Amino acid sequence: MVTKREVKSSVKDENLIEKRREQMIRGAVNLFKEKGFHRATTREIAKAAGFSIGTLYEYIRTKEDVLYLVCDSIYNEVHDRLSALPIQEGTVDGLRVAINQYYHLIDDMSDEFLVMYQESKSLPKDALQYVLKKEMEMVALFENLLEMCAKSGELRISEDEVGIAAHHIVVQGQMWAFRRWALHRSYTIETYIRVQTDQLFKGVIG
Repeated sequence: MVTKREVKSSVKDENLIEKRREQMIRGAVNLFKEKGFHRATTREIAKAAGFSIGTLYEYIRTKEDVLYLVCDSIYNEVHDRLSALPIQEGTVDGLRVAINQYYHLIDDMSDEFLVMYQESKSLPKDALQYVLKKEMEMVALFENLLEMCAKSGELRISEDEVGIAAHHIVVQGQMWAFRRWALHRSYTIETYIRVQTDQLFKGVIG
């Protein structure tokens, strides 16, 4: 069983810990995107977050802790947004709503997704295993929706195809973060979502 990594802090105030770590995440994302994880220093992370190196070390112990917090914050946001959706179970419309919300989340957090996939290999083994587990939980959200649509008869998809389709939804959403530099010339996020969902449900040959 993969357990959540504990990021130790010498501060006891949970609200303050959350606030400072959010500042760290915002500062680190911009820094890691610009310089890469290995070239960025903890002193630069502290400066980007708006506080001293001494304050930084009150809330984390290593630079890898900061990268882990970036990754964990993404999955938490995905889970929070999708689990809060008033989705009608077992319907294609409900699946479309979930895809729309997920792709908009990627649009909102494109820098975070870029950093996560470029730099997560630098995480310690236990932290990387946790991050990969959270990735699979994200895929499982769409597997469940696809399975419900299949059971209701709204989608003709076999059990063997559900997993691939779920991965397809997740990866095609993330492509907006990786390829937006080229895609934004022809697509808005809304048109991108429409094209991707149409191709998912209708295919590209027919």
